[in-house]
Amino acid sequence: MKKFKSGFVTLIGRPNVGKSTLMNRLIGQKIAITSNKPQTTRNRIQTVYTGEEGQIIFLDTPGIHKAKNKLGEYMVSVAERTLKEVDVILWLVEPTTFIGAGERHIAEQLKNVDTPVVLVINKIDTVSKAEILTFISTYKDLLDFDDIVPVSALKGENTEDLMKTIFSHLEEGPCYYDEDTITDQPERQIVAEMIREKALRNLSEEVPHGIAVGIDRMRERRGSDIIDIDATIVCERNSHKGIIIGKQGSMLKKIGSDARRDIENLLDCKVNLKLWVKVKKDWRDSDFLMKNFGYDSKELEQ
Repeated sequence: MKKFKSGFVTLIGRPNVGKSTLMNRLIGQKIAITSNKPQTTRNRIQTVYTGEEGQIIFLDTPGIHKAKNKLGEYMVSVAERTLKEVDVILWLVEPTTFIGAGERHIAEQLKNVDTPVVLVINKIDTVSKAEILTFISTYKDLLDFDDIVPVSALKGENTEDLMKTIFSHLEEGPCYYDEDTITDQPERQIVAEMIREKALRNLSEEVPHGIAVGIDRMRERRGSDIIDIDATIVCERNSHKGIIIGKQGSMLKKIGSDARRDIENLLDCKVNLKLWVKVKKDWRDSDFLMKNFGYDSKELEQ
């Protein structure tokens, strides 16, 4: 009988390299939000893959970058501490021969850990096969990797090989979660993140970083399969509030209807979603407000 392996695997990398897209692909369901804007992921999201060969608990961390405020410091400390708490590190990079300061900073962090590091070169669907070899040799000089696997998270190319590679570095172990568990995130938090994703996708560059979403109410209607959700999008400036609401409420409507589709798929029922917009100046530098939006201030202190 084959041994059942299990362990914790973290995905790290600079903002916007496709960590959440890859994790969603590997577990086969959308849990982490994705957008083409950096710093989409703010919390450590835990998802679970269970198969015949074993169980992998994935931690999708915020991108490692130079912090500019309390929220930034929180995001970086979460990402860097995770490196010492897991069984395998997947370092996701873009296919390039140029290695910038951000990548070198991560390589320095990785030199201090004993955990196996697998370099994952993502977005190979955007380059030719011949080029991939030059990218591999460029990164090889940076660190002594345990494995290098090129993939396309978007198209699902080579992701099965990546799973085999991960399992090759895991030990025999228990089933930490029930077979049907796919995440430890509370439903309310996933719903808030889905609304934030749609805001990130629809809004202009200057607004998204300064928004958070709070769920005010989430309740099943008596005698029906409809869930009523009231949520507030919080922004930092009055001018941003106007942009989020849009002309005659058009932008807020668009964010709401885009989010409702995803939430209905997640909850498998009809959803009545109502959105409000509030201004709270400098919430990203307030421990109290960050805690209010689901970011744990204890993470900052450790």
